[in-house]
Amino acid sequence: MRTVAVVGDSRGIGAALREQLLDAGHRVIGVSRTGVQRDGGTHERYQSLVFDAVAHPCDLSGFTEQLDGLVYCPGTIKLKPLRGLKKDQFLSDFEVNVMGAVQTLQANHGLLKKGDAPAVVLFSTVAVQTGMAYHASIAASKGAVEGLTRTLASEWAPDIRVNAVAPTLTDTSLAASLLGNDAKREAAAERHPLKRVLTAEEVASAAAYLLSPHAAGVTGQVMQVDAGMGSVR
Repeated sequence: MRTVAVVGDSRGIGAALREQLLDAGHRVIGVSRTGVQRDGGTHERYQSLVFDAVAHPCDLSGFTEQLDGLVYCPGTIKLKPLRGLKKDQFLSDFEVNVMGAVQTLQANHGLLKKGDAPAVVLFSTVAVQTGMAYHASIAASKGAVEGLTRTLASEWAPDIRVNAVAPTLTDTSLAASLLGNDAKREAAAERHPLKRVLTAEEVASAAAYLLSPHAAGVTGQVMQVDAGMGSVR
């Protein structure tokens, strides 16, 4: 049994990952601003902490002696033309996507060093690799996440593996406005070589793999989970 912290586990990909890890027999410490009431009720291996990991460093040393995995899931979707973006909107995306991850990792580096084959997973977006109109703010901040991933993979080797997952538009509440009706959903699916919209569970499975012993030789990588959008035409 491994102990994994999932920051941003109240919905979407984070919630899907939480359930996959619990199903696999692991202990999960979930961190979110709202807390979690699981559909399946309480679970002896799950602890939900109400905490804003963007506003404050999330030090988990009071809840566990070690971390075998840490996943930072919070993200943003702010799609506007560059001329319509204000400085504070860029900074807001950077705070959520980058600084929240940075201070979470800083606060829990010691717990990770005590872990058993510890691994970190961060989240980027396909829009970093594939230029997309109206994605300036999100692509800029997630591009920084990819740089952080590779830098920490080098800095923390050989003790701690650090990787990222770069999904495409995924069927979550965060993307509800972009997938709100059949026409929008069909248009989104049509833009991808696999001709469908990915589920939160599919993206979470990639993160679960990167946390697992099966990925013991993988670090400094950004795994594209994008229905082919980033590399297939």
